[in-house]
Amino acid sequence: MCLLLNVKKKNELIQVKGSKFMYVWMAVFYLGGLISCLILIIDGFKFNSTYSLIYILGGIMLAPVFLYLTLWSLPAFNPGKILLTIILGENGKVFSKKGAVFINNIQNTDLVRNPINLINYVVIETFDEKRIKIPTYNLLSDLDYQVMVDQYLFPYMTENARKVWDRKIDLNVLLKEVRYERQEQKID
Repeated sequence: MCLLLNVKKKNELIQVKGSKFMYVWMAVFYLGGLISCLILIIDGFKFNSTYSLIYILGGIMLAPVFLYLTLWSLPAFNPGKILLTIILGENGKVFSKKGAVFINNIQNTDLVRNPINLINYVVIETFDEKRIKIPTYNLLSDLDYQVMVDQYLFPYMTENARKVWDRKIDLNVLLKEVRYERQEQKID
């Protein structure tokens, strides 16, 4: 099973949260980037090196980028942040603050990176032309997302949605990388 997927199960209710490893990774990256820019600017203004102007320019140019990325990711740092909730079963649902959709109404699902804020979103398209974009704040890796969909949503999807999902993933990669094997489940 995937070690980074943070799932809390209560009977038929599944709450997907960000992994603790990804929280630490994000904090180190964003805060480290901001602190590094600040150190570059301070060290550059001492003019102790022939590279002082490069330090100042680099720090000034990169500080807004790291600040921008940090501000976009701040909502992820709410304690106990639940990215999405899944109710299993024939009339199962996927819901978050952005909306809810029945699992058997899912036509397609993807993990998409927004090019402006660099945050991954779970995008769910339904048969009735509805699109729900659920921000993951990069707390859910690609492999974790694939395991989550394959384990919890796949058994309850329609046959066409299953075929689309099977074309997107490689079960051999999931087996090799995260030791996940699809369990054949019978649905009545």
